[in-house]
Amino acid sequence: MKRRQFISLVGMGAAAACTPTAKTKNTVSASKAAPISGHFFPALPYKYNALEPYIDATTMELHYDKHHRGYFKKFQAAIEDSSLETMSMPDIFADVSKHGDGVRNNGGGYYNHMLFWESLSPEGGEPSAKLLSHLVKSFKSFDGFKEAFFKAAKTQFGSGWAWLIIDANRNLQVVSSPNQDNPLMDIADVKGIPLLTIDVWEHAYYLNYQNMRGDYINAFWNIVNWKTVSKRFEKALKGEWVG
Repeated sequence: MKRRQFISLVGMGAAAACTPTAKTKNTVSASKAAPISGHFFPALPYKYNALEPYIDATTMELHYDKHHRGYFKKFQAAIEDSSLETMSMPDIFADVSKHGDGVRNNGGGYYNHMLFWESLSPEGGEPSAKLLSHLVKSFKSFDGFKEAFFKAAKTQFGSGWAWLIIDANRNLQVVSSPNQDNPLMDIADVKGIPLLTIDVWEHAYYLNYQNMRGDYINAFWNIVNWKTVSKRFEKALKGEWVG
């Protein structure tokens, strides 16, 4: 994938960050016809208790309605009356080092959580045949991928995220990032398009798992929305983006 194509692909990620705020409580899926400018708080794609017993309803409510919404509000305040109000999230992240910590931390928290919610589903599932074949090619086996992802998530020091990404050469990689950073940011050690992510901040799992982060990561595999992850992957291969 040429650099110009990759930049274009990243730019199309704005749709994932522009879902209008739902008026009904956490029961409506994100709109697929979202505008490509402006920033909105998305509806949760399922009810708070939908992911039990792997993620409990109390954790989901606090995580979504307090933490995620808090990042969104602070991000709005950080970009108020600036050109960033109508700029896509990937374009903001492409130069995030120039925009200050308020945009980096809160914009990352806003965006990362959206990808995280969409990476989960009570139905779980399995990766598509095409994605599975690429995972096997990149990590020797599906279990090899899961081991690499587990290690990235488990060993991320302090708060942060682990990611499955597709890079500019269309290779799959597993990476981690601290705090609310992500692989779209210009400060990322390894850049790429996020396909799957897990939040390893303590607020994402502490009520159920306390300090047992590894147990939380293992439980995560039961609720991965492989349909969405596979769709992201196939769109990325075509130079397109799906949120």
